[in-house]
Amino acid sequence: MKAKKMLNEAPKLKFIDHYKIMWPFVKPYLFRAVFAVALCIPIGALDAVVALALKPYMDIVLVDKTGQSPVYIPLLIVGFTIVQGALNYIATYMNAWVGGKITMDVKRALFRKLLFLSPSFHDRNDTGYVIQRFSADADAACAGLIDNIRLFTSRVFSSLSLIGVLIYNSWQLSIIAITVLGGALLPLARLRRMIKGIIYRTVQENSTVLTNYSETCAGNKTIASYNLQEHEFQKYDCTMKTLFKLSIKMVQKTAWMTPMLHIVASIGVAAVIGYGSYLIVNGTITSGSFVSFITALLMLYNPIKNIGKNFSAVQVSFLAIERLADILSLKSDVVDNENGKKLSCIKKSIRFENVDFSYNQEVPVLKGIDIEVPAGKTIALVGNSGGGKSTFVSLLPRFYDVVSGKITIDGVDIRDYKLDSLRDKIAVVFQDNFLFSGTVRDNLLLGKPDASEDEINKALEMAYLKDFVDEHEDGLDTDIGERGTLLSGGQRQRLAIARAFLKDAPIVILDEATSALDNKAEAVVQKAIENLMRDRTVFVIAHRLSTVQNADEIIVVNDGQIVERGSHEELLKVDDGAYRALYAAQFKNKTA
Repeated sequence: MKAKKMLNEAPKLKFIDHYKIMWPFVKPYLFRAVFAVALCIPIGALDAVVALALKPYMDIVLVDKTGQSPVYIPLLIVGFTIVQGALNYIATYMNAWVGGKITMDVKRALFRKLLFLSPSFHDRNDTGYVIQRFSADADAACAGLIDNIRLFTSRVFSSLSLIGVLIYNSWQLSIIAITVLGGALLPLARLRRMIKGIIYRTVQENSTVLTNYSETCAGNKTIASYNLQEHEFQKYDCTMKTLFKLSIKMVQKTAWMTPMLHIVASIGVAAVIGYGSYLIVNGTITSGSFVSFITALLMLYNPIKNIGKNFSAVQVSFLAIERLADILSLKSDVVDNENGKKLSCIKKSIRFENVDFSYNQEVPVLKGIDIEVPAGKTIALVGNSGGGKSTFVSLLPRFYDVVSGKITIDGVDIRDYKLDSLRDKIAVVFQDNFLFSGTVRDNLLLGKPDASEDEINKALEMAYLKDFVDEHEDGLDTDIGERGTLLSGGQRQRLAIARAFLKDAPIVILDEATSALDNKAEAVVQKAIENLMRDRTVFVIAHRLSTVQNADEIIVVNDGQIVERGSHEELLKVDDGAYRALYAAQFKNKTA
């Protein structure tokens, strides 16, 4: 599964390493976090007040009827309850604040990590898995952990204070109660190992659900045209059934704790009542001590009963922290050179020197690529589908790094340039350009955020997009829809070209920029592309050979190797040449 591949990209971390990675997120809010947790100590401890107050009340009022009723006891109980309620409110607020802040910071760090991971990461992981691991896990790890620690701490100190009341009233009965309850809590130590595998599988299946939604939204027209509704539903239904089975397994692994603790606690209470009656008859303890003891024991029962469920939630949060730490420790396949040079311009040439590349070790994609492209020249890459042309140009902006050999600009290995300065000098126009939701202006300014109105208008004119903008009432502020769905294919391409114009990069990569357009749209886009190519070093990939005939050099790439190179006229003269065969196949209908 894709999910497993992503996990394997992270280095194997020890248990303590996970929490070292998370420490920087906790440190800024450590005082507030500790304060919020510390408030849970008196909140829990105050549970013992009622049980402790019953001893003098029972002994003085109900047993020794000659004594006067201690009025302060009911007042103390009310007063302590008010204090406990106020502390509980403050603790809840502080925990929410700390949990929210930590969650926000973790999500910001995860999103930044996602932005700087190389394209190979996205090649190996589907959208649903990325959303699940980079967003949902942060909520489970941070907000969930803080809230559960608050409850857990409160219940632990409530239990400790009540145990103190037990010992104060009768150490003999305390031995019975504590031994029974201690034995009941021992199985909790095995809980983590029991649920870890289930949680990881649940994360993977939840990511599949998100992928189902993503693919349904993005591929709705394909689903409709191929009548895939039932097929897609069956995929979704299968995932939901798997999630149901996992949830039942989780219940099977954890639900036994609450009834087991309930039964064990009941046994403890029964044993205490039996032996306590004997101690009262012997005069070892007073009736007030016994009533106080039983009250404390019954109050202890409730937090102990629920501590198993809460402990499960804490373990879920701890496992989520480990998953977050795995992601935060991921390294991009493409590493920026912190001491790299800044690329300012292209003076001489771009050189591919014996470049080999593969997406995995078993299948080589490019083999022994060796070419030099003088600055200001246009190079066209043609060849059979799957031959490696798009991979060829993807290496220049370092979407991927070469396996062997090197690529140089003016004699300097591109890995020795700062990554942002390298990519700043390259403009890419893809076959299916990604447009962001928003307006025409929003997408244009991605090329140059501080562009002036004159620069924007010039880019629109050069991309033949000015008439489209002028005919809309909102002009540059016209909404284009998610991924530019409100635009035609030609308009999307021209907007991408206008964006590239604004960037004004000396290197331009055109990756099948017109292949998805009809003849009329292609003609307009081709004019815009010709404007973009002027006075720049250009790499053009095209299946339609009519668009590359004027290139300074045409390179034929088949099966990852350069098999021919030359001008259009030179390559047509090669008998049994690969380019000539491609040309003949495309134009045979026109010449027939």
